[in-house]
Amino acid sequence: MASSVVRVDLDGNPINPLTICMIGAGGFIGSHLCEKILNETQHKILALDVYNDKIKHLLEPDSLPWAGRIQFHRINIKHDSRLEGLIKMSDLTINLAAICTPADYNTRPLDTIYSNFIDALPVVKYCSENGKRLIHFSTCEVYGKTIGSFLPKDSPLRQDPAYYVLKEDASPCIFGSIEKQRWSYACAKQLIERLVYAEGAENGLEFTIVRPFNWIGPRMDFIPGVDGPSEGVPRVLACFSNALLRREPLKLVDGGESQRTFVYIKDAIEAVLLMIENPSRANGHIFNVGNPNNEVTVRQLAEMMTAVYANVSGEPALEEPTVDVSSKEFYGEGYDDSDKRIPDMTIINRQLGWNPKTSLWDLLDSTLTYQHKTYAEAIKKVMSQSTTS
Repeated sequence: MASSVVRVDLDGNPINPLTICMIGAGGFIGSHLCEKILNETQHKILALDVYNDKIKHLLEPDSLPWAGRIQFHRINIKHDSRLEGLIKMSDLTINLAAICTPADYNTRPLDTIYSNFIDALPVVKYCSENGKRLIHFSTCEVYGKTIGSFLPKDSPLRQDPAYYVLKEDASPCIFGSIEKQRWSYACAKQLIERLVYAEGAENGLEFTIVRPFNWIGPRMDFIPGVDGPSEGVPRVLACFSNALLRREPLKLVDGGESQRTFVYIKDAIEAVLLMIENPSRANGHIFNVGNPNNEVTVRQLAEMMTAVYANVSGEPALEEPTVDVSSKEFYGEGYDDSDKRIPDMTIINRQLGWNPKTSLWDLLDSTLTYQHKTYAEAIKKVMSQSTTS
């Protein structure tokens, strides 16, 4: 429950309660952020989304300690005249809305571009025109490929952090050719970042841009056929979770050699709350939010998840726990990938004093414990129905 003690910011100033318009509040990040805000602060939330399944526990019943501090508005921001009014009613808008599933980037490039650029334009416009602060969620994908990926494979420079650590204020954004439509997402996200930045420079928009580096935890993404479409392909951790729950081999795209870092959702949400409550330190900045200590190849991630799930479920791992597939087979034509994504943490550490705490093993244990408890029986039911039909 939120404390009645006056909260203070990093500079010791009292924090006044805010009204926050949260677009995409019903998703993975939004649900955890809503929980954090309602439990620890006196801020009010206008929660905007098409679905509210992941925040239903926050909306009912009226006896909840935060009753009256969260309102759900079922809105598709593509075409809803209520959007500007809700932004006007708020002190701060947080935009989490996006299509952000890699399998969609080259199979639904138009939807991806429209969702991540065109649909976000009114949000930026209304915030700028009405003098409202904006926290806009972007992605680590805006960096694209590292400089190091273009060096010869045996070059010692590949080990130099200058060639692969990603810095908000220095690293270039390097994408593949236009025919590689996998970059439709990253390109749309980069362009909306540039628009937000330009509104700040030319029209005084108070903004913060967040670049998440693989935020992981309970309620992440969807499990196909259970809480998502049967034919959908979620992001890597949910793909692996789905296979583990179904006792199927984990599919490693192109050998699983790409490297990623993963950060626990509860650590990441701490960073966002610091941004919300410290505008003097956060405004005008772009923040990497990730955990460079939790770096693994996708193959190593699969191996670790297999071990963690065996521990969580009590079920032995498959004799052949993984299988290699090509990116064309898995994602279709037009797929491309980045080699490494290691966030530089200098700016967020300097401005907000934030550092992630949770190890990769612990965050996987938390996530897979939740997924096994939540989905195991549902998946058994789905599988039994499919074999009898």
